[in-house]
Amino acid sequence: MSTYIIIQARTGSTRLPNKMLMPFFKDKGILQILLERIIAGFPKNFNKIIVATTDSVGDDRIVDLCEALGIKCFRGSEADVLGRFIGAARHYDADKIIRVCADNVFLDVRLLRELYEELSDTYYDYLSYCKSDGTPSIKTHYGLWAEGASLWALESIAKATNDSLYHEHVTNYIYSHPDKYKISFKKINDTIPGIENHDGIRLTIDTIEDFKLSQKIFQYLSDSDIPMASENIVNHVESHPEYLDIMKSIINQNAK
Repeated sequence: MSTYIIIQARTGSTRLPNKMLMPFFKDKGILQILLERIIAGFPKNFNKIIVATTDSVGDDRIVDLCEALGIKCFRGSEADVLGRFIGAARHYDADKIIRVCADNVFLDVRLLRELYEELSDTYYDYLSYCKSDGTPSIKTHYGLWAEGASLWALESIAKATNDSLYHEHVTNYIYSHPDKYKISFKKINDTIPGIENHDGIRLTIDTIEDFKLSQKIFQYLSDSDIPMASENIVNHVESHPEYLDIMKSIINQNAK
């Protein structure tokens, strides 16, 4: 038993179908780019990366991509994402998982590595990041952080409730019931200094507007040989007020 990184990905998004595989940069989709970034950040733990996709025929292409990259893959329910994570963890004998949402192409891999190492060395049921007001980072629009949980915690949710909210959002039940779990949060301002001064930044990809703007940011940084570090991404976005205007408009339309 050990810690695995599990990336949830599917092609059946209602707001932007096939966003995982649409050409994003140099004919690569956001899932492939994210996987390659994580692989580069975990050269010694390459075999601890899993993509959790669905049983839908449309996701055969995600399975093909995983096979091409040599990445483990698990298929499960499209609606019951919690069940999919539990199934993937059990299948590969993981007792702890780092949950990554594949629509976060700008995920901070350095912080992902730190989260992986700390979760592996501790006994938390849930380990993640939060804003100064306690809001879990998973409920923000930044798209820079992952979250960690024990398999025991996920299994306890499945036993406690059939509420679709908790089965779709995987970890929501844990931080909504802090009395039942051993939880630890890191403040996002401590990991990326000053990030909360930029609460209008949105780097997660849910809509075509997100996709096109993120594509423009990613291409600029890549073509300019600027490392894909959070500080560089934030600085670039801040230097373009028009980007922030677009992001704030999308946030207002897609409030979590």
